[in-house]
Amino acid sequence: MKIVNRGFLLIRPKQAFADWANQFDLDFEVEIDDLTEAGVYLVEEDFMEAELLLEQNFKKIFEAELSQITEEETDWPEQRTISVFEEWFDWEAGTTVLDLEKNDLKVYRD
Repeated sequence: MKIVNRGFLLIRPKQAFADWANQFDLDFEVEIDDLTEAGVYLVEEDFMEAELLLEQNFKKIFEAELSQITEEETDWPEQRTISVFEEWFDWEAGTTVLDLEKNDLKVYRD
C-alpha cells in the first residue's frame, strides 16, 4: 500500500443535477439513484480549510461534471456559482489517499 501525496474532493450529484441532465436524452432518464457513483478530484495534500478549497476549485469541477452530460457549453446553466454548485452536488473533502494496487499509477493528461 502506498500513500499518495494528495487530498481529495468527493463530489456526489443531487436531484437538481439529474433534472438538468434529463433534458438531453429523452430515451434515457437519469435518476438520482443512478448517480450514486461519486467523482473524486485530487487536490493539494495539506489544505487547511475545506470550504476555501472548494471555492478555489468548484468551477473546474462543475464544468467537468457538466461535460460528462453534454460538451455543448451553450447547454450548460448560465449561473455556475458556488451556491448553484452546492444545490446540484454534495461534497466532502479528505486528506488521505491510499493506493492499494501494486502497479504504479498512470497519469493521463487532457
